[in-house]
Amino acid sequence: MDPALFVRLNTTVAAPPLVPEIRLRLATEVTPIWQASEESLARGGVPPPFWAFAWAGGQALARYLLDRPETVAGRFLLDFGSGSGLVAIAAAKARARSVLAAEIDYFAAAAIAANAALNDVVVEVMARDAIDVVDPRWQVVAAGDVCYERDMANHVIPWLRALAGAGCLVLLGDPGRAYLPTEGLLRLASYTVPTSRELEDSDTRDGVVWQVLPP
Repeated sequence: MDPALFVRLNTTVAAPPLVPEIRLRLATEVTPIWQASEESLARGGVPPPFWAFAWAGGQALARYLLDRPETVAGRFLLDFGSGSGLVAIAAAKARARSVLAAEIDYFAAAAIAANAALNDVVVEVMARDAIDVVDPRWQVVAAGDVCYERDMANHVIPWLRALAGAGCLVLLGDPGRAYLPTEGLLRLASYTVPTSRELEDSDTRDGVVWQVLPP
């Protein structure tokens, strides 16, 4: 199925609870869209629809950027593992000079394009793996909810530290995932994020915004 069509057929427009200024195409329930993805996966290699939910770490990052637009205003931002594009859209609304959303899932890329249009902002989408890329244009790098698996965290965190060492402001949004580093982070802000028990183990999570420090 065409990714843009799949996104449109399996989502509705809603606002994340912590970021009501932004509208996204989101799934209303976990099971139906997961089943739809599995059916499409059998036919065409569709990954799980992480892009269809506004995860707590991303909501915290988006809230932080909207509340502190000086963090990104006039600067080039990369949103790594962008998912729905929530953080990228928040950065664009906070007057970032340019916003690039990196996402390897082509269905997520379609969702980001749809969500940027919903919010009347411009977000460029890079539909390939950005890990280990160092672009001198990047001034702010944001990553939400990337520490949910050991291999992912072990791969991403050294790259984020290297970017910090190269002079980027690197922001990590995380609600206490198991593989969040225990050192090398500076806590910037914390938010209580309403969540669904379909996705999380409680009705709220503490979404924390961290600055990743250089190695």
